[in-house]
Amino acid sequence: MKKPFLEVLSGRKQAVPPIWMMRQAGRYLPEYRELRAKAGSFLDLCFTPEHAAEVTLQPIRRFGFDAAIIFSDILVIPHALGRSVRFEAGEGPRLEPLDTPEKVATLAAQADFAKLEPVFEALRRVKRELDAQTALIGFCGAPWTVATYMVAGQGTPDQAPARMLAYRHPKAFEKIIDALVANSIPYLVGQLRAGADAVQIFDTWAGVLPPREFARWSIEPTRRIVEGVRQQIPDAQIIGFPRGAGALLPDYVGATGVNGVSIDWAAEPALIRERVQNRVAVQGNLDPLALIAGGDALDRAIDDVLENYGRGRLIFNLGHGILPETPIAHVEQMIKRVRAYEA
Repeated sequence: MKKPFLEVLSGRKQAVPPIWMMRQAGRYLPEYRELRAKAGSFLDLCFTPEHAAEVTLQPIRRFGFDAAIIFSDILVIPHALGRSVRFEAGEGPRLEPLDTPEKVATLAAQADFAKLEPVFEALRRVKRELDAQTALIGFCGAPWTVATYMVAGQGTPDQAPARMLAYRHPKAFEKIIDALVANSIPYLVGQLRAGADAVQIFDTWAGVLPPREFARWSIEPTRRIVEGVRQQIPDAQIIGFPRGAGALLPDYVGATGVNGVSIDWAAEPALIRERVQNRVAVQGNLDPLALIAGGDALDRAIDDVLENYGRGRLIFNLGHGILPETPIAHVEQMIKRVRAYEA
């Protein structure tokens, strides 16, 4: 049986768009919260294969999405590079800052992939459980976005610490990017060989970069990762998500070689249709706040996505991750409406 998600990525539009959600395994689900309370730390949840597999499968059992995405985090690569990574409740990730060239010089070049074996094992477990029509997605953080957390030691409103280091000490910043590129390639290859049907590269903070820096720190590292993965797996299906890229999206698609691109809810529809969707699959782009709002506002927002992109290759998704306060009934409303659509 064919997987609708992979059909779209491979170039074949579906009458009813396949659907999944970024962060679909998460805090809006009571079954997730129950397991999270038992698991210990967030990284314990990520690195215990039976837990990570169970969390990955929860939204598939509940909603029947067309794709599952492995439960993990974009900061597992810094962890495997020997950096201290922890998650503070209500505050997000905390790392040892690499905010000077001297500190950057301490960064290992080679990750300890034994630390990432639980991710591969979780993928193998999930693969055995999924039916023949449901795709499995692996992922990594894009080098720029992961580097922003490594430099600042945490998330910041506009990731200014990383931007400043890149301006003042580009060679030092390049060392971080190079290490992330070099280790993201085997990480994604390992996920594909463990059973992932496709992988996504999350560049959550791409939108803070001016055009020149976007080309250097978002496009070029992603291009190198795509090229490196395809050297080992030539038919690898890869989605890019340079959140906030806006008018720079056509350049990203043209240069990176991705099969599909996720778009956020602020994307300009005509630009996407005429300069992006005519080349690759488009994934998105419902506003997560519309999903919280529900009712007629949600129906209108869903219809806008379908009207704008449903005639082309579309994977219906959110423009970013689902928020914890999202009502389950609104997710059910969304799925019902999308699946009633036929282009």
